[in-house]
Amino acid sequence: MKMRKILHIDLDAFFVSVEQAHNPELRGKPVVVGGEPDSRGVVACASYEARAYGLCAGMPLRRAYRLCPEAIFLKGSLPRYRDASARFIAILADFSPQLEPVGLDEAYLDLTGFEPIYGPTLKTALRIKQRIKNEIGITASVGIATSKLVAKIASELAKPDGLLEVASGEERLFLAPLPIVKLPGVGPKTEQLLEGVTTIGELANLPASFLKHSLGALGEVIHRYAMGIDEREVEPPQAAKSISRETTLIEDTLDRPLLRAVLCYLSERVGAELRQQGRRARCVTLKLRYADFDSITRSRTLREATNADQAIFDAGVELLEGALSQRRQRVRLIGIGVSNLVGGERQLSLLDSSMENWELLDRVIDRIRRRYGFTAVQRGQTLPLKDVSPTENGNYLLATPSLSR
Repeated sequence: MKMRKILHIDLDAFFVSVEQAHNPELRGKPVVVGGEPDSRGVVACASYEARAYGLCAGMPLRRAYRLCPEAIFLKGSLPRYRDASARFIAILADFSPQLEPVGLDEAYLDLTGFEPIYGPTLKTALRIKQRIKNEIGITASVGIATSKLVAKIASELAKPDGLLEVASGEERLFLAPLPIVKLPGVGPKTEQLLEGVTTIGELANLPASFLKHSLGALGEVIHRYAMGIDEREVEPPQAAKSISRETTLIEDTLDRPLLRAVLCYLSERVGAELRQQGRRARCVTLKLRYADFDSITRSRTLREATNADQAIFDAGVELLEGALSQRRQRVRLIGIGVSNLVGGERQLSLLDSSMENWELLDRVIDRIRRRYGFTAVQRGQTLPLKDVSPTENGNYLLATPSLSR
């Protein structure tokens, strides 16, 4: 069996790096992508200069501003990030078909058996880094190992703009001094259960039977990881199992027309993504986060699979009204998603053609919006957004648009 050569490539401070490539004057400065400093959103990405002040992803923007008032705060551009991500994946695909993207800014690449073609894996990794820098204008950190687990941890330790290779047979030695939270599956609760165990090396020395008794099946997996054993393959991307969009509202609210307007906009975004993928959904899920940060989800199975905006919105509104009638508390975040996805074909009905008509209308609207922007054609339900949300290039700029799928 050939010794595996797996790379984990992680783009450094991705959103900020893309903005800096677009506007070189931002280089070397504390930059935050996520929104205006007085908005209710969170930091999506911070430059390394901003991280020196303690800023990190997920931090409320207002707190980020207090820590670093001189930082440059940007709303960001999802289309720009998606374009950079697509170019990143295209570069990797030139080197191996065994490619597994993870989100927009990282991926695994299996180069096992390619050394006769490209030469030593280390030199290939350097070529990949250089191409990313030359063609996209951003830097990447790369980890090389015999497994996905060790390659990912190596790339994290190599940041920013570094490269770290862990030789075959040295995986356990490499992992031993690192904190146990570096292992996937070890969160605060697991760390608490393993009180007194601080390093991966200490974890590896525990009996596997003890971890299985304490953590169940997860304990077995964590023990193997601690010993540097990870047999997972690099898997080409599968079709998304769900599509969702969500946003934090500018203010906590119980304003039903506004909530319905945002829900309609998000439903149309989800529907457009479904149609672009040539798929339909059987289940609609509403997500709400209240002012006290308590979150709920409510789901409904549709009578037939659809990608019609109106059908998604109608199901979402029904779930919204049900949730608000049970709990009259101001809403902080609202989102809608679809799941149980199927192919694009649908069974035509001789008795009810309304769904088919909605889908035909949506496809016409999609063509108009692709050319002139979202706001070129709007349903009446979204009009309240005009009073609270600015627009850019024909699209509404919501506080924290979700990148989830």
